[in-house]
Amino acid sequence: MSKITELLGDKQEYYLEHVCTTIDKHLIHAPSPHFIDEVWVPSDRSIPVLNSLHALYQHGRLAGTGYLSILPVDQGIEHTAGASFAPNPLYFDPENIVRLAIEGGCNAVASTFGVLGSVARKYAHKIPFIVKINHNELLSFPNTYDQILFGTIDEAWNLGAVAVGATIYFGSPESRRQLIEIARAFEYAHQKGMATILWCYLRNPGFKKDDKDYHTAADLTGQANHLGVTIEADIIKQKLPENNGGFTALHFSKSDPRMYSLLSSDHPIDMCRYQVANCYMGRAGLINSGGESHGETDLQEAVITAVINKRAGGMGLISGRKAFQKPISEGVRLLNAIQDVYLDTSIKLA
Repeated sequence: MSKITELLGDKQEYYLEHVCTTIDKHLIHAPSPHFIDEVWVPSDRSIPVLNSLHALYQHGRLAGTGYLSILPVDQGIEHTAGASFAPNPLYFDPENIVRLAIEGGCNAVASTFGVLGSVARKYAHKIPFIVKINHNELLSFPNTYDQILFGTIDEAWNLGAVAVGATIYFGSPESRRQLIEIARAFEYAHQKGMATILWCYLRNPGFKKDDKDYHTAADLTGQANHLGVTIEADIIKQKLPENNGGFTALHFSKSDPRMYSLLSSDHPIDMCRYQVANCYMGRAGLINSGGESHGETDLQEAVITAVINKRAGGMGLISGRKAFQKPISEGVRLLNAIQDVYLDTSIKLA
C-alpha cells in the first residue's frame, strides 16, 4: 500500500476514504474469486463460454481474484502504426506485444487478427488471446470514423482466441449498423464458446458543447454500457467518466434529475459506480481504459484510474499506450503497479 499511497500523494483521502452514498455497495455484484459461479453460471452462457471466462480470470498476477488486467494493442490501426510505435519501434513486431503482456503478468492480450495470428502457434496456449474484430482505419481521405469488420468469428476461434472484442461508436450515424453487426458477431462467438468484450465508446461532434466534452460524461457512457450489456457483452470496456450531465446540457434523449443527485455525484468514484450500475450492477464486468500516454505522469494516472475502478465496483483495467509506448521494463512496472491495486485487500468498495 505504501507505493500506492505515495503515488496518490495529497489525494490519498479523496480516493481511498471516499464513502459512496449514491448507489449502495451492497447492490453491486463485485468481482470475487467466485464471480463465475455466482454471476455467470445461472445465466444463458454455455459451458464453453464459462470455460473461456475462466481462462481469462485464472491467468496472470490477478489469477483467482475476479479482477482483470488486459494489454490492448490495436493502435497500429486505430491511431496508425507509425504514430503508435514511434516511441518504441520494438512493437512493430507482434511478438513483443505478446511478450509484454506475459512479462507484465496480464490476464490476456487483446490485438488484431494479424498481430495474434502471426504468433498464435507459439503463444495462444501461453496467454489468453482476445481478438479485436473491428477497427477504425485512418487511411481514407478525408478521414472518416467508422468501425469496420476486419475478419470473422471463425478466424478468431481458429487462431485460438478465448474471447473477441469489438467497438461500437454509440451516438454516431453508423452506430445502428455497427450495433446489428456486433450483436450478430457476439451471438456467434458465444456459439463457438468464446467470451465477448465490447468497447462502448461514444462518438459524435455534437457531444462537445461550450468547451466541454461529454464523450466521457457518466450519464452518456453509462447508457452506452447499458446498450452493450443488452447485446450480451460479457465484459464492458469504457473510458473513465470525467463529467456528468450530458443529457441535460445537450438537451436530448431522456433523463431524470435523480440520475445526478441520488444515483451519482461529482466524485469520480460515484460517477464510475453509475457506469457499473448500467452494467447490470456489475453482472457484466466494467474495465476502464488506461488512456493515452502523458509521459512522466503515466504511473500515477494508471494507479488513480485503478483505484477509482476498483472502489466503484469495476473489474479492472485495460491499459495499452501507457505500457507499450516506453521500454519493456517500464511497461512491465506500470502493469504491475495497476495489478497491485487489485491485489491490495485494504482497498475496498466505496
